[in-house]
Amino acid sequence: MGRSMYIHIPFCEHICHYCDFNKVFLENQPVNAYIEALIQEMKEARRVQGDVPVRTIYIGGGTPTALTALQLRTLLEAMHAIFHLEEVEEWTVEVNPDSADGDKLAVLKAFGVTRLSIGVQTFTPELLSEIGRTHSPTSVTQAIETARAYGFDNISVDLMLGLPKQRVEDFSEAVDQALALGVQHISAYALKIEQKTVFFNRHRKGQLSLPPEETDVAMYDLLKVKTKEAGLSQYEISNFGKPGYESRHNLVYWNNEEYDGFGAGASGYDQGIRYQNINPVQKYIDAVTSGKMPRLREHKVPLIEKVEESVFLGLRKREGVEKVAFARQYGVELETLFGEEIEEGKRRGLLEESEARLRLTEDGLLLGNEAFELFLAVLDDEDLAKVKV
Repeated sequence: MGRSMYIHIPFCEHICHYCDFNKVFLENQPVNAYIEALIQEMKEARRVQGDVPVRTIYIGGGTPTALTALQLRTLLEAMHAIFHLEEVEEWTVEVNPDSADGDKLAVLKAFGVTRLSIGVQTFTPELLSEIGRTHSPTSVTQAIETARAYGFDNISVDLMLGLPKQRVEDFSEAVDQALALGVQHISAYALKIEQKTVFFNRHRKGQLSLPPEETDVAMYDLLKVKTKEAGLSQYEISNFGKPGYESRHNLVYWNNEEYDGFGAGASGYDQGIRYQNINPVQKYIDAVTSGKMPRLREHKVPLIEKVEESVFLGLRKREGVEKVAFARQYGVELETLFGEEIEEGKRRGLLEESEARLRLTEDGLLLGNEAFELFLAVLDDEDLAKVKV
Protein backbone atom coordinates (compact mmCIF):
# COMPACT_ATOMS: atom_id res chain seq x y z
CA MET A 1 0.00 0.00 0.00
CA GLY A 2 2.95 2.34 0.52
CA ARG A 3 4.23 4.57 3.31
CA SER A 4 3.16 8.08 4.22
CA MET A 5 5.52 10.66 5.65
CA TYR A 6 5.44 14.02 7.38
CA ILE A 7 8.49 16.33 7.24
CA HIS A 8 8.70 19.25 9.67
CA ILE A 9 10.35 22.56 8.80
CA PRO A 10 10.37 24.57 12.07
CA PHE A 11 11.62 27.90 10.71
CA CYS A 12 9.40 30.99 10.52
CA GLU A 13 10.08 34.56 9.43
CA HIS A 14 7.60 35.66 12.10
CA ILE A 15 5.68 33.92 14.91
CA CYS A 16 1.87 34.03 14.81
CA HIS A 17 0.09 34.79 18.05
CA TYR A 18 -1.96 31.58 18.11
CA CYS A 19 0.62 29.02 16.97
CA ASP A 20 1.88 26.33 19.35
CA PHE A 21 3.61 24.16 16.74
CA ASN A 22 7.35 23.59 17.07
CA LYS A 23 8.83 26.71 15.46
CA VAL A 24 11.72 29.16 15.74
CA PHE A 25 12.63 32.46 14.16
CA LEU A 26 14.53 31.85 10.94
CA GLU A 27 17.25 34.43 11.54
CA ASN A 28 20.61 33.00 12.68
CA GLN A 29 19.31 29.42 12.65
CA PRO A 30 21.46 26.51 11.37
CA VAL A 31 19.13 25.86 8.44
CA ASN A 32 21.60 24.04 6.20
CA ALA A 33 22.72 21.81 9.07
CA TYR A 34 19.07 21.07 9.83
CA ILE A 35 18.40 20.00 6.24
CA GLU A 36 21.43 17.71 6.34
CA ALA A 37 20.14 16.19 9.60
CA LEU A 38 16.72 15.67 8.02
CA ILE A 39 18.36 13.88 5.10
CA GLN A 40 20.39 11.71 7.47
CA GLU A 41 17.27 10.78 9.48
CA MET A 42 15.51 9.83 6.23
CA LYS A 43 18.45 7.70 5.11
CA GLU A 44 18.31 5.76 8.37
CA ALA A 45 14.57 5.19 7.94
CA ARG A 46 15.19 3.94 4.39
CA ARG A 47 17.90 1.57 5.66
CA VAL A 48 15.54 0.09 8.27
CA GLN A 49 12.38 -0.08 6.17
CA GLY A 50 13.82 -1.01 2.82
CA ASP A 51 12.64 0.26 -0.56
CA VAL A 52 8.95 0.73 0.28
CA PRO A 53 6.94 2.92 -2.12
CA VAL A 54 5.79 6.24 -0.66
CA ARG A 55 2.09 7.01 -1.03
CA THR A 56 1.66 10.49 0.50
CA ILE A 57 4.02 13.23 1.67
CA TYR A 58 3.27 16.34 3.72
CA ILE A 59 5.87 19.01 4.39
CA GLY A 60 4.65 21.37 7.11
CA GLY A 61 5.89 23.74 9.73
CA GLY A 62 6.73 26.26 10.76
CA THR A 63 6.99 27.63 7.25
CA PRO A 64 8.50 25.35 4.60
CA THR A 65 8.70 28.25 2.15
CA ALA A 66 10.91 30.13 4.63
CA LEU A 67 13.64 27.99 3.05
CA THR A 68 15.41 29.35 -0.01
CA ALA A 69 14.83 27.80 -3.41
CA LEU A 70 18.28 26.19 -3.18
CA GLN A 71 17.54 24.72 0.26
CA LEU A 72 14.22 23.34 -0.98
CA ARG A 73 16.00 21.81 -3.97
CA THR A 74 18.60 20.19 -1.71
CA LEU A 75 15.88 18.61 0.44
CA LEU A 76 13.63 17.42 -2.37
CA GLU A 77 16.49 16.14 -4.49
CA ALA A 78 17.74 14.08 -1.55
CA MET A 79 14.25 12.67 -0.94
CA HIS A 80 14.16 11.40 -4.52
CA ALA A 81 17.55 9.79 -4.06
CA ILE A 82 16.55 8.10 -0.79
CA PHE A 83 12.98 6.99 -1.31
CA HIS A 84 10.85 5.23 -3.91
CA LEU A 85 8.68 8.21 -4.96
CA GLU A 86 7.43 7.02 -8.35
CA GLU A 87 4.04 6.04 -6.90
CA VAL A 88 3.33 9.12 -4.75
CA GLU A 89 -0.38 9.92 -4.93
CA GLU A 90 -0.24 13.28 -3.16
CA TRP A 91 2.61 15.54 -2.08
CA THR A 92 1.60 18.61 -0.10
CA VAL A 93 3.73 21.56 0.97
CA GLU A 94 2.53 24.33 3.28
CA VAL A 95 3.03 27.77 1.79
CA ASN A 96 3.03 31.25 3.30
CA PRO A 97 1.49 33.84 0.94
CA ASP A 98 4.45 36.17 1.57
CA SER A 99 7.04 33.61 0.48
CA ALA A 100 5.32 31.92 -2.44
CA ASP A 101 7.69 33.30 -5.06
CA GLY A 102 8.24 31.81 -8.48
CA ASP A 103 11.70 30.35 -7.82
CA LYS A 104 10.45 28.26 -4.89
CA LEU A 105 7.26 27.16 -6.64
CA ALA A 106 9.28 26.13 -9.68
CA VAL A 107 11.42 23.87 -7.49
CA LEU A 108 8.39 22.32 -5.80
CA LYS A 109 6.76 21.60 -9.14
CA ALA A 110 9.92 20.21 -10.72
CA PHE A 111 10.40 17.66 -7.93
CA GLY A 112 6.85 16.34 -7.90
CA VAL A 113 4.88 18.38 -5.35
CA THR A 114 1.21 18.11 -6.34
CA ARG A 115 -0.65 20.12 -3.71
CA LEU A 116 -0.18 23.44 -1.92
CA SER A 117 -1.72 24.36 1.43
CA ILE A 118 -1.74 28.14 1.82
CA GLY A 119 -2.04 29.68 5.28
CA VAL A 120 -4.60 32.44 4.74
CA GLN A 121 -6.56 32.39 8.06
CA THR A 122 -8.60 35.50 7.21
CA PHE A 123 -8.96 38.15 4.51
CA THR A 124 -9.69 40.98 6.97
CA PRO A 125 -6.56 43.18 7.31
CA GLU A 126 -7.32 44.18 10.90
CA LEU A 127 -7.71 40.54 11.92
CA LEU A 128 -4.51 39.52 10.14
CA SER A 129 -2.70 42.11 12.25
CA GLU A 130 -4.51 40.95 15.40
CA ILE A 131 -3.29 37.36 14.99
CA GLY A 132 0.26 38.31 14.04
CA ARG A 133 0.16 37.53 10.32
CA THR A 134 2.22 39.74 8.01
CA HIS A 135 0.64 38.97 4.64
CA SER A 136 -2.17 40.96 3.03
CA PRO A 137 -5.33 39.77 1.24
CA THR A 138 -3.71 40.87 -2.02
CA SER A 139 -0.69 38.65 -1.42
CA VAL A 140 -3.01 35.63 -1.11
CA THR A 141 -4.46 36.33 -4.55
CA GLN A 142 -0.98 36.82 -5.96
CA ALA A 143 0.27 33.58 -4.40
CA ILE A 144 -2.57 31.56 -5.90
CA GLU A 145 -2.14 33.17 -9.30
CA THR A 146 1.59 32.47 -9.22
CA ALA A 147 0.98 28.88 -8.15
CA ARG A 148 -1.38 28.32 -11.06
CA ALA A 149 1.13 29.87 -13.44
CA TYR A 150 3.61 27.20 -12.35
CA GLY A 151 1.11 24.43 -12.97
CA PHE A 152 -0.44 23.79 -9.55
CA ASP A 153 -4.10 22.84 -9.83
CA ASN A 154 -4.65 21.41 -6.34
CA ILE A 155 -4.68 24.31 -3.90
CA SER A 156 -6.02 24.35 -0.36
CA VAL A 157 -6.40 27.35 1.92
CA ASP A 158 -6.57 27.43 5.72
CA LEU A 159 -9.14 29.68 7.37
CA MET A 160 -9.76 30.33 11.07
CA LEU A 161 -12.95 31.10 12.94
CA GLY A 162 -13.47 32.37 16.45
CA LEU A 163 -10.61 34.86 16.21
CA PRO A 164 -10.43 37.84 18.59
CA LYS A 165 -12.79 40.59 17.40
CA GLN A 166 -13.92 38.45 14.44
CA ARG A 167 -17.51 38.95 13.33
CA VAL A 168 -19.68 36.54 11.36
CA GLU A 169 -19.49 39.03 8.50
CA ASP A 170 -15.68 38.83 8.51
CA PHE A 171 -15.71 35.06 8.29
CA SER A 172 -18.41 35.09 5.62
CA GLU A 173 -16.26 37.39 3.52
CA ALA A 174 -13.24 35.13 4.00
CA VAL A 175 -15.14 32.08 2.79
CA ASP A 176 -16.54 34.03 -0.17
CA GLN A 177 -13.10 35.27 -1.20
CA ALA A 178 -11.54 31.82 -0.90
CA LEU A 179 -14.27 30.31 -3.05
CA ALA A 180 -14.02 33.15 -5.56
CA LEU A 181 -10.35 32.29 -6.00
CA GLY A 182 -11.43 28.85 -7.18
CA VAL A 183 -9.47 26.80 -4.66
CA GLN A 184 -10.12 23.07 -4.59
CA HIS A 185 -10.06 22.68 -0.82
CA ILE A 186 -10.70 24.65 2.38
CA SER A 187 -9.59 23.72 5.90
CA ALA A 188 -11.32 25.81 8.56
CA TYR A 189 -10.32 25.56 12.21
CA ALA A 190 -11.71 27.16 15.34
CA LEU A 191 -9.14 29.06 17.37
CA LYS A 192 -7.81 27.19 20.39
CA ILE A 193 -5.92 29.06 23.07
CA GLU A 194 -2.77 27.00 23.54
CA GLN A 195 -0.06 27.39 26.15
CA LYS A 196 3.23 29.03 25.18
CA THR A 197 1.53 31.40 22.73
CA VAL A 198 1.00 35.16 22.72
CA PHE A 199 -2.76 34.60 22.88
CA PHE A 200 -2.42 32.39 25.96
CA ASN A 201 -0.61 35.14 27.83
CA ARG A 202 -3.16 37.75 26.74
CA HIS A 203 -6.06 35.49 27.64
CA ARG A 204 -4.60 34.83 31.10
CA LYS A 205 -4.38 38.60 31.65
CA GLY A 206 -7.96 39.17 30.44
CA GLN A 207 -6.73 41.06 27.38
CA LEU A 208 -8.22 38.83 24.68
CA SER A 209 -11.68 39.60 23.31
CA LEU A 210 -13.07 36.36 21.90
CA PRO A 211 -16.42 35.97 20.11
CA PRO A 212 -19.22 34.26 22.07
CA GLU A 213 -19.87 30.58 21.37
CA GLU A 214 -23.01 31.32 19.36
CA THR A 215 -20.92 33.43 16.97
CA ASP A 216 -18.54 30.52 16.40
CA VAL A 217 -21.51 28.24 15.72
CA ALA A 218 -22.95 30.73 13.24
CA MET A 219 -19.59 30.89 11.42
CA TYR A 220 -19.38 27.11 11.20
CA ASP A 221 -22.97 26.79 9.94
CA LEU A 222 -22.30 29.44 7.33
CA LEU A 223 -19.15 27.62 6.23
CA LYS A 224 -21.05 24.37 5.66
CA VAL A 225 -23.74 26.11 3.60
CA LYS A 226 -21.39 28.17 1.43
CA THR A 227 -18.98 25.33 0.66
CA LYS A 228 -21.82 23.00 -0.26
CA GLU A 229 -23.30 25.59 -2.61
CA ALA A 230 -19.87 25.93 -4.25
CA GLY A 231 -19.53 22.18 -4.83
CA LEU A 232 -17.15 21.39 -1.96
CA SER A 233 -18.05 18.36 0.11
CA GLN A 234 -17.48 18.25 3.86
CA TYR A 235 -15.52 15.02 4.27
CA GLU A 236 -14.15 15.73 7.77
CA ILE A 237 -15.19 17.99 10.63
CA SER A 238 -12.97 20.88 9.48
CA ASN A 239 -12.22 19.99 5.86
CA PHE A 240 -14.09 20.63 2.63
CA GLY A 241 -12.97 19.60 -0.84
CA LYS A 242 -14.16 19.32 -4.38
CA PRO A 243 -14.70 15.69 -5.48
CA GLY A 244 -11.30 14.02 -5.84
CA TYR A 245 -9.47 16.77 -3.93
CA GLU A 246 -9.84 15.44 -0.38
CA SER A 247 -6.49 15.43 1.44
CA ARG A 248 -5.20 11.88 1.07
CA HIS A 249 -2.42 12.46 3.56
CA ASN A 250 -4.71 13.72 6.32
CA LEU A 251 -6.98 10.75 5.71
CA VAL A 252 -4.03 8.61 6.79
CA TYR A 253 -4.34 10.17 10.26
CA TRP A 254 -8.13 9.83 10.44
CA ASN A 255 -7.97 6.23 9.23
CA ASN A 256 -5.50 5.54 12.07
CA GLU A 257 -2.83 4.34 9.64
CA GLU A 258 0.90 4.45 10.29
CA TYR A 259 3.26 7.12 8.93
CA ASP A 260 6.82 8.37 9.30
CA GLY A 261 7.62 11.67 10.99
CA PHE A 262 10.89 13.44 10.20
CA GLY A 263 12.36 16.58 11.74
CA ALA A 264 12.45 18.45 15.03
CA GLY A 265 9.25 17.91 16.98
CA ALA A 266 7.73 15.69 14.29
CA SER A 267 5.41 12.88 15.33
CA GLY A 268 5.15 9.47 13.70
CA TYR A 269 3.44 6.11 14.08
CA ASP A 270 5.45 3.03 13.12
CA GLN A 271 4.95 -0.67 13.91
CA GLY A 272 2.44 0.13 16.62
CA ILE A 273 4.61 2.78 18.28
CA ARG A 274 3.69 6.45 18.37
CA TYR A 275 6.73 8.69 18.75
CA GLN A 276 7.74 12.33 18.91
CA ASN A 277 11.13 13.69 17.94
CA ILE A 278 13.24 16.07 20.00
CA ASN A 279 11.90 19.64 19.76
CA PRO A 280 14.89 22.05 19.97
CA VAL A 281 16.51 22.41 16.55
CA GLN A 282 20.12 22.15 17.67
CA LYS A 283 19.43 19.19 19.97
CA TYR A 284 17.69 17.43 17.09
CA ILE A 285 20.68 18.09 14.82
CA ASP A 286 23.12 16.89 17.51
CA ALA A 287 21.18 13.67 18.05
CA VAL A 288 21.02 12.80 14.36
CA THR A 289 24.63 13.67 13.59
CA SER A 290 25.82 11.58 16.55
CA GLY A 291 24.10 8.57 15.03
CA LYS A 292 21.19 8.41 17.48
CA MET A 293 17.48 8.25 16.73
CA PRO A 294 16.21 11.76 17.60
CA ARG A 295 13.35 10.49 19.77
CA LEU A 296 11.96 12.52 22.64
CA ARG A 297 9.38 9.89 23.59
CA GLU A 298 7.84 6.66 22.35
CA HIS A 299 4.54 4.99 23.21
CA LYS A 300 3.67 1.42 22.36
CA VAL A 301 -0.04 1.61 21.54
CA PRO A 302 -1.96 -1.19 23.32
CA LEU A 303 -4.55 -3.03 21.26
CA ILE A 304 -7.40 -1.62 23.35
CA GLU A 305 -6.17 1.92 22.69
CA LYS A 306 -5.80 1.22 18.97
CA VAL A 307 -9.39 -0.02 18.76
CA GLU A 308 -10.70 3.07 20.56
CA GLU A 309 -8.60 5.36 18.37
CA SER A 310 -10.03 3.75 15.25
CA VAL A 311 -13.51 4.78 16.37
CA PHE A 312 -13.00 8.35 17.52
CA LEU A 313 -10.58 9.21 14.72
CA GLY A 314 -12.92 7.61 12.19
CA LEU A 315 -15.80 9.67 13.51
CA ARG A 316 -13.94 12.81 12.44
CA LYS A 317 -14.70 11.80 8.86
CA ARG A 318 -18.13 12.76 7.59
CA GLU A 319 -18.73 9.21 6.40
CA GLY A 320 -17.90 7.98 9.88
CA VAL A 321 -16.84 4.46 10.80
CA GLU A 322 -17.61 1.72 8.30
CA LYS A 323 -18.90 -1.26 10.26
CA VAL A 324 -17.78 -3.98 7.85
CA ALA A 325 -14.25 -2.57 7.67
CA PHE A 326 -14.08 -2.37 11.48
CA ALA A 327 -15.24 -5.98 11.85
CA ARG A 328 -12.78 -7.12 9.20
CA GLN A 329 -9.86 -5.40 10.96
CA TYR A 330 -10.65 -6.43 14.53
CA GLY A 331 -12.70 -9.61 14.13
CA VAL A 332 -15.62 -8.28 16.18
CA GLU A 333 -18.68 -6.15 15.47
CA LEU A 334 -18.53 -2.46 16.40
CA GLU A 335 -21.78 -2.78 18.35
CA THR A 336 -20.42 -5.70 20.37
CA LEU A 337 -17.64 -3.54 21.81
CA PHE A 338 -19.35 -0.17 21.98
CA GLY A 339 -23.09 -0.86 22.12
CA GLU A 340 -23.74 1.22 25.25
CA GLU A 341 -21.58 4.11 24.05
CA ILE A 342 -23.31 4.18 20.66
CA GLU A 343 -26.76 4.24 22.29
CA GLU A 344 -25.66 7.04 24.63
CA GLY A 345 -24.35 9.05 21.68
CA LYS A 346 -27.61 8.57 19.81
CA ARG A 347 -29.63 9.51 22.88
CA ARG A 348 -27.68 12.75 23.21
CA GLY A 349 -28.10 13.53 19.52
CA LEU A 350 -24.36 13.25 18.78
CA LEU A 351 -24.38 10.04 16.71
CA GLU A 352 -26.51 8.53 13.98
CA GLU A 353 -26.36 4.94 12.82
CA SER A 354 -27.23 3.09 9.65
CA GLU A 355 -26.79 -0.54 8.74
CA ALA A 356 -23.40 0.28 7.22
CA ARG A 357 -21.99 3.17 9.26
CA LEU A 358 -21.75 5.07 12.52
CA ARG A 359 -21.22 8.79 12.12
CA LEU A 360 -21.68 12.19 13.75
CA THR A 361 -24.96 14.06 13.44
CA GLU A 362 -25.02 17.73 12.48
CA ASP A 363 -25.01 18.56 16.20
CA GLY A 364 -22.23 16.03 16.68
CA LEU A 365 -20.06 17.93 14.21
CA LEU A 366 -20.27 20.93 16.54
CA LEU A 367 -19.74 18.86 19.68
CA GLY A 368 -17.24 16.38 18.33
CA ASN A 369 -15.16 16.18 21.49
CA GLU A 370 -18.20 15.12 23.49
CA ALA A 371 -18.82 12.29 21.03
CA PHE A 372 -15.17 11.21 20.99
CA GLU A 373 -15.01 11.07 24.78
CA LEU A 374 -17.67 8.35 24.74
CA PHE A 375 -15.10 5.96 23.27
CA LEU A 376 -12.06 6.83 25.38
CA ALA A 377 -10.81 4.39 28.06
CA VAL A 378 -14.04 2.35 28.08
CA LEU A 379 -12.80 -1.10 27.03
CA ASP A 380 -11.51 -3.71 29.50
CA ASP A 381 -9.76 -7.07 29.34
CA GLU A 382 -13.03 -8.87 28.73
CA ASP A 383 -13.61 -6.69 25.67
CA LEU A 384 -10.04 -7.24 24.50
CA ALA A 385 -10.60 -10.99 24.53
CA LYS A 386 -13.25 -10.50 21.82
CA VAL A 387 -10.80 -8.74 19.47
CA LYS A 388 -9.05 -10.92 16.91
CA VAL A 389 -6.34 -9.33 14.79
